[in-house]
Order: sequence, then structure tokens, then C-alpha cells
Amino acid sequence: MRRAPEELRSHRWFGARDLRSFGHRSRAQQMGFDAQDYTGRPVIGVLNTWSDLNPCHTHFRDRAEEVKRGVWQAGGFPVELPAMSLSEPFQKPTTMLYRNMLAMEAEELLRSHPVDGAVLMGGCDKTTPGLVMGATSMGLPFVFLPAGPMLPGRWGSEVLGSGSDTWKYWDRKRTGAISEEDWNAIEGGIARSPGHCMTMGTASTMTAAAEALGLTLPGASSVPAAFSGHARMAVASGRRIVDMVWEDLRPEQVLTSAAFTNAVTTVMALGGSTNAVVHLVAMAGRAGVDLPLDAFDAVARRTPVLANIRPSGAYLMADFHDAGGLRALLAQLSDLLELDAHTVNGATLGENIAGATVHDDDIIRPRDRALSPEGALAVLRGSLAPNGCVIKTTAASPHLLKHTGPALVFDDYDDLAARIDADDLDVDENSVLVLRGAGPIGGPGMPEWGQLPIPKKLLQRGVTDMVRISDARMSGTSYGTCVLHVAPESAAGGPLALVRDGDLIELDVPERRLDLQVPADELARRRDAWRPPAPPPARGYGALFARHVTQADKGCDFDFLAGAGAPEPAIH
Repeated sequence: MRRAPEELRSHRWFGARDLRSFGHRSRAQQMGFDAQDYTGRPVIGVLNTWSDLNPCHTHFRDRAEEVKRGVWQAGGFPVELPAMSLSEPFQKPTTMLYRNMLAMEAEELLRSHPVDGAVLMGGCDKTTPGLVMGATSMGLPFVFLPAGPMLPGRWGSEVLGSGSDTWKYWDRKRTGAISEEDWNAIEGGIARSPGHCMTMGTASTMTAAAEALGLTLPGASSVPAAFSGHARMAVASGRRIVDMVWEDLRPEQVLTSAAFTNAVTTVMALGGSTNAVVHLVAMAGRAGVDLPLDAFDAVARRTPVLANIRPSGAYLMADFHDAGGLRALLAQLSDLLELDAHTVNGATLGENIAGATVHDDDIIRPRDRALSPEGALAVLRGSLAPNGCVIKTTAASPHLLKHTGPALVFDDYDDLAARIDADDLDVDENSVLVLRGAGPIGGPGMPEWGQLPIPKKLLQRGVTDMVRISDARMSGTSYGTCVLHVAPESAAGGPLALVRDGDLIELDVPERRLDLQVPADELARRRDAWRPPAPPPARGYGALFARHVTQADKGCDFDFLAGAGAPEPAIH
């Protein structure tokens, strides 16, 4: 049923005949607007995460204008609201430290302004979950507009993928296999257009998850940023949000338990980033949906990997788009999906993927030629990770998925950087590299340090992978046998804090185990002697983060923000 104009939230600002509304209307005139621009029209907040230091979003100035065009076409009144950009390449120590800050900002931007609905413009890794978390807590209708992947990179005859090829060629440079001139050419060719990483990193994983959740227009997540279709999608998103406001289609009608099952299934079939686990848990929490780690593992065991995209596969996102994109992939998995889940375009997921066709079955594989019979991620538990940890199995070396070896422990990132290439480092290919002090509290912010570098002395001997364990995260574009998100983290007193050089660690991915082979009485002695590390100096937001962030298995949200949003207070 269509709402009446008097039922719009913005009517409380512009429609009342009182002194406060006089001020609102007069100030709108000050900006060049008059009554016919906003009277009886839904006011649409366009939350734009553009920044001069966010290369993934360099096209968002144009896209914001295209969203506004769609809003005007549909009879709405668009207002652009800048939001924190969270630039993955440039912000230190990690954008994960600020994901919750963007979520708070998005929620409060929508709450404090005369807004009836929103288009959320994001795509660079943490912008997708941050915007969705905040808008979900606010509860207004919204559409998510993905930034889109950049075009493929190039170095001579080599096609380059962002992130994945960075690590690969850096290791080759460390061993002298490529020259400084080669390295400079790679630097100039790996990122050649607007858009986020074109591999199946965290950005592509999370925008695909947003589409599977029903938060984007169908097919939106894979459209490359430089394609003209991306601009048309922005206009269409602007048109659609106006109708959503009239329909009062709110996030709680879309973000159901079924929708999150679809998102997890999508992540597994894409060979998606391990970061998706932390983000989806937090996003589900904001929607009041319980999404435990074990749910990811259960979905993984029944979901094949069909997307042949780096780092798990061979192709890049533009190839995936041309092969049919996410709609075509999901059509291959329809029996594993909750097809009745509602989406923001008013149709069900099943209706949105009906008739989708795969145009290249080497890029989007049929199930009888899957890259892996099980999903990309596995959740492990054991004496070293009692609350869980994750590994990206499709990016790991098969021979290391069952491995026992002696620990080589680095207490923090500075310790790692100082010693990893030392000629006298006591390490061989059977060692298990352990990094601690890199979790939500210890990092701070749980940086992407989990792809510990292979020691130089081993690289020179041809060793390309080792078991690596940490309470950190790893870039979605990374690869290797890296166990991540160990919970509780070492700074919170988790067992990782008690590991010593030479301790045997057993990794058994088929059995979903990660165990420290140290007698219980010895561990008890170590725990009695353990003292928490001195917290890093913090003020303002950093101090708030340290006091209130939850552990990785709970999504690293703030304890006072988790759970469904509270009813909006009266506006006077």
C-alpha cells in the first residue's frame, strides 16, 4: 500500500506549520530550492563515500549525480551526504579500525537529517559492511550502490590482478627473479581504472554478498566501474529508492535469516574473502539475526566453488561480469538458495535470477566441474582457537591442510618485520609461523597482517607456502595456508598468547581442528605467568574502540551497537 505524503518522515521537517518548519523551509530556499522541490516528495539521502584518497571511489562524484538524476526522475528530492571514505590502500593502521565509525556515522546521518530513504554508495572493502550496518540499525528503506571492480591490469603480456599479483611479484623481487625496472612497470600497470580490486578480494566478495542479501538491484555487484552500464545502474538505483519509500520497504523485510544464508552460500561459491565472515556476522547482528561461525562451515560443506576468479581461480571480475555475473552463478545454485527471500527491487531472489545464463562455463563453472566440491572457507576450533578461526581452503596448499610443525612465534608486527628475513632465523618449511598481538584489541583494529611473508632464506630455496597462524585478518586478494581470526585473540588472553617457539601445532582442516600440543599443566603455568600487554596509547575514537570492540567470532562490532536498532525517538 502506498504511503501518503503526510506519513513521510521528512514531513515533520518540511510539512508542519510551525516555527521550526519555517526555519527548515527558509534554509532550503537559501540553498536555491523551493517548495515544489520537496513538498510531498520523499527526501533521499545519497551517502557518498568519495574521497581524494580513495582510488576505488574516484568515479563517485559522477555516480552521485546520476543517483540524484534517478531520484528526480522518480519524483523524489535527493540530498547528498558525505560519509567517511575508508580508503583501504591509504588509511593506517587499518580501515577495520574505522568500519564501526562509518557504521555509526551512517546511522546518525540518517537519523539526524530529514531523510525518508537512502542510497548507500560504497564498495572499497569496509565501506560495504559499514554503510549497511549503520543503515540497518536506523531502519529506513535503502538501496546499496556497489562501486564496481576496476578493469584488468597489464604488464607486457601478463594480465595482472590487484593484490594477488602484488604479493606474487614482491616475493619474486625479494629473491631477485625480477628487476627493479620490472617492478616499476608492474606498479604502473596493476591498477588502471576507477573501481575496487578486480580479484575476488574483500571488496568484490562483500558487494556480491550485498546483492545476495537483496540490497542491490539485480546484477549490480559485478558491473565494472568504468562500464557505461554502471552509470545506468546508479540512475536506476535512484529511481528505485523513491518507490521503496512509498512502499515502506524497510531493511527488516529484506535482511532475514534466509537472506544471510543466501549471502554465506554466495561467498562460498565465489571463493570469497575470509573477511566476509567477520563482516556478515556483524551485519546480521545489526538485523537481529543470529549468524554463528558454525553456520559458515555448514554452508561451506554443501556449496561448491563455481567462480574461477583469482586468487582461487584464473580470471578477473570483468570476465565474470561478461560470463553472466552473479545472477548466472546463483542460477547454478538455485537448489541451495532461499529463493523466496525478498529483495529491494520488490521481487524475490528466485525471480531475480530466473533465466540467467552462463556465457562462459570456464569462468562460471557447472557443478560437475567445480573448482572445489566444498566452499572456499572453513571454520576451525581446538585448543589454540576455542572460539574459532578461519582458513581459505581454496587459496591454501593442499599438502598443508593436514600438518604438524614447530611454532616460530612473532610477538607483534614489528618483531615479524625485524626478523623474518634474517639469515640466522631458526626456520624450515615444516615450521608454523605464528603472529600474535594483531587482533581487534592488539592490532589495534585487526589489521591485514595474516599473510605472513615466507622467510627470505626459504624463498631462495623454492618454498612458496607454509602454515601461518595469527589473530589478524588477511586481504581477500591474498593466498596461502593462512589460519586467521584466532579467537580469543592474544591481547585478550587467548591461548595464542601462550605459544612458545618449538611448541608443536597441529592443523587438520578436514577435521576442522587447530590444536596446540602442549600439556594442560604446562599451559596452566604459562597462563599464571602471563600478563596482558600494555594497551597502546589511545584517545577519542581509538579509546572507545579498545573498550567496546567484540572479538572476531562476534563480528568485531561494538558491544553497545550490536543487535537490532531501537525505535526512533520523537522529532520535535
